[in-house]
Amino acid sequence: MNLLNKSALFGLTLLISGGLLAACGTQNAGTSNSTIESTAEERVLTDTLGNEVTIPANPKRIIASYLEDYLIALDETPVAQWTVNNASIQDYLQEELDGIPTISYDLPYEEILKYEPDLILVSSSPLVEGGKYDEYNKAAPTYVVKNGEGVTWRDQLTDVANVLNKEKQAEEVLETYDTLAADTKEELTQANANNQSAAVLWVTNNQVFMVAETKSSGTVLYGDLGLKVPELVTEISKDATADWSAVSLEKMAELDADNIFLINSDESDPFFEESVWKNLDAVKNDKVFSFGGDSSWLYNGPIANTKIIEDVKTSLLGE
Repeated sequence: MNLLNKSALFGLTLLISGGLLAACGTQNAGTSNSTIESTAEERVLTDTLGNEVTIPANPKRIIASYLEDYLIALDETPVAQWTVNNASIQDYLQEELDGIPTISYDLPYEEILKYEPDLILVSSSPLVEGGKYDEYNKAAPTYVVKNGEGVTWRDQLTDVANVLNKEKQAEEVLETYDTLAADTKEELTQANANNQSAAVLWVTNNQVFMVAETKSSGTVLYGDLGLKVPELVTEISKDATADWSAVSLEKMAELDADNIFLINSDESDPFFEESVWKNLDAVKNDKVFSFGGDSSWLYNGPIANTKIIEDVKTSLLGE
């Protein structure tokens, strides 16, 4: 992925995680889905925006842009997959999505029609604003999945599973993930690795961005695996409105992380020549672990987070 595409993907990730493309905040997070009526052939569900949606009994042509992680975890394959500028895709899912054509992240109506879907799952409420929901719903039943502040990847998995009538399978996916996380946490404890702190950074255009404590991969490292939270991460997280928060050079000098996970960064970026970077303890102690744009660290979901745990094990335990 070239620098232009990295920047485009990064900007879009900030929009998605910050709520500009993610949902209408806490109001949506508190809306629960309920079955209004059901028949042998189909069910009528209420989505996060209050739309009553007739769900086909066995949808086969699903569009679920930016929700592919959940579909694959539930043994479903979409007819098209998320992309930015026909260049950036979720590389970590390509073993399962190989050969699946792409659809732009903003879901142009003409592209949707081309794929003749029988169900559309929308990941972000603002994507259907301005009358777009009614347009999509003419093409196929359109369901807006739980999203917004306070909604977790677990909530979204459960919601998608409810639509697909795969609640039991979702429970099994969560159980498998939780077992992996608990086992890995125990391994880290036995190796005394969970006494170490870690920060997740993204460097682009001489600017540093840090993952918040309770968002994205932060929930995996600090919540699921119990790694120590550096003081700077705690400070940045207090005011974080997105998964990734900008950090000034002055603040970066305060980073006391034992380990740094460096994600999708341009190795030629001028920041890496700064004395601030070179003087960080993790850098001096060779405790920087780099993962490219083909990794799962930029995304959320059971598959993404499973791969993050595997990366942490490889980095800290040598497994």
